[in-house]
Amino acid sequence: MPHTWGFDGPGVVHRLPAGQRGIALTFDACGGRGGSGYDRALIDFLRRREIPATLFINSRWIEANPAVFRRLAAEPLFEIANHGTRHLPLSVTGRSAYGIPGTRDAAEVYEEIAGNRAKLTRLLGRPPRFFRSGTAYCDDVAARIVTAMGERFAGFSVNGDAGATFSPEQVRTTVGSAPAGSVVICHMNHPEGGTAAGITAAVPRLLAAGHSFVRLSDALH
Repeated sequence: MPHTWGFDGPGVVHRLPAGQRGIALTFDACGGRGGSGYDRALIDFLRRREIPATLFINSRWIEANPAVFRRLAAEPLFEIANHGTRHLPLSVTGRSAYGIPGTRDAAEVYEEIAGNRAKLTRLLGRPPRFFRSGTAYCDDVAARIVTAMGERFAGFSVNGDAGATFSPEQVRTTVGSAPAGSVVICHMNHPEGGTAAGITAAVPRLLAAGHSFVRLSDALH
C-alpha cells in the first residue's frame, strides 16, 4: 500500500545535483485530451538560440505528430523522454490528479511506463532514460516501479507555465527567476497558450544573468 501521493516519491528528481550551475528546461507533450498540438514557435526559438531541452512526449502525441516527432528525435539539441502511454497519474490505487483518474494497480503502472517506453525504444533505437507521469503525480510504490524499470522519474522545482495556463508575463516572471540547478516544467503542446512568448522573454534574461541550459542527461548520470 502506498504512503504518499503528490509530486515527490523515492527516486524522483526535482533539482540538478549539487554544484550543477545549469538550468534544465523540460517540456511536456501530453497528447489526447491533454492536447496534441505543437508549439512550433517555442521549438523554433529554442533552435535559433541553441537552447538544449528535454522533451517528455506521450505516446498519443507521437501518433498525432509523427513527422514532427522524427525531426525532434533527430536533433542533438533535444533529448526525448517518456511521458507515458495514456498520460495518467501514476498510482497503484487509482488516485486522481486534476480530475484525471490514475492507474489502478501495479499492472497499469507498468503498462503506462512500458507502452510508451517500447514505442520510444523502437523509434529512437535506445530506451529513454527519464520518465514523467501525466500530471507529474505519483505515489511512492509507483515511483519505485519506475526505478525498477530502469528509468528515472523526473519531477520539477519550477512550475513554469502551470499546465500551459499561464499568460506570457507569468511564464516570463516564473521561468526568468529560476535559480541555478532548477528543473523547469513547461508544455510544448499548447501553441495557443503563453508558453512560447514567456520562454522567449525569460531565456535571454537568464542568459544575461550568467545561467546556462542543459538537458537532464547532461547533468544526471
